[in-house]
Amino acid sequence: MRIDIITIFPKMFEAVLGESMVKRAQAKKKLRVLVHDLRKYSQDKHKKVDDRPFGGGSGMVICCQPVFKAVEALKRVNPQAKVVLLTPQGRPLTQGLAKGLAKLENLILICGHYEGIDERVRQHLVDQEISLGDYVLTGGELPAMVLVDALARLIPGVLGDKNSLKFESFEGNLLEYPHYTRPAVFRNWPAPQVLLSGNHTKIEEWRKKEALKRTKQRRPDLLLKKRSK
Repeated sequence: MRIDIITIFPKMFEAVLGESMVKRAQAKKKLRVLVHDLRKYSQDKHKKVDDRPFGGGSGMVICCQPVFKAVEALKRVNPQAKVVLLTPQGRPLTQGLAKGLAKLENLILICGHYEGIDERVRQHLVDQEISLGDYVLTGGELPAMVLVDALARLIPGVLGDKNSLKFESFEGNLLEYPHYTRPAVFRNWPAPQVLLSGNHTKIEEWRKKEALKRTKQRRPDLLLKKRSK
């Protein structure tokens, strides 16, 4: 999978792309992430990428020209790439949405900034808009990093244990069951005896029961989604 990221702050991505699962995915050549500085595509002599909004108002708006030029240049390399705009107005990122995107071979992520982005980018360039949630960040860089991380671990061959994905939160609209490890007793707080029993059938039953219990307590809305399917 190849992901191209268009941003005015390319250095923000260095630490994320060079650590943990994203680094492993790239080292295994399962994922290729390229970060592009939007200013390099500006035709302004000062490499300016924003301007005041028509009609007045606070803040600055990212201009069409550099965004279109950047995306069109990347599309010449990967014509089938889907273009995603990271914006609070987009569709909320879920595990299901991430699983769908992870099946694609090429993605282009546009990181919005300032007051917003010229509406013509949304209308004529973007295939999908994605949001992390109902809150506003200073730009699309952090959401882009989250999306890359979410996708990297879904690519076959990236995770060390192929079964890890089967028992995670939001798989099957359930939160994940509790985890314990050594020591078996810590400050008089014991780990559940069933997990130490070696009886894998009972362990599996306990984990399913605890996953359902935790989901009822913390995210009952997920169970409503499960029943409506």
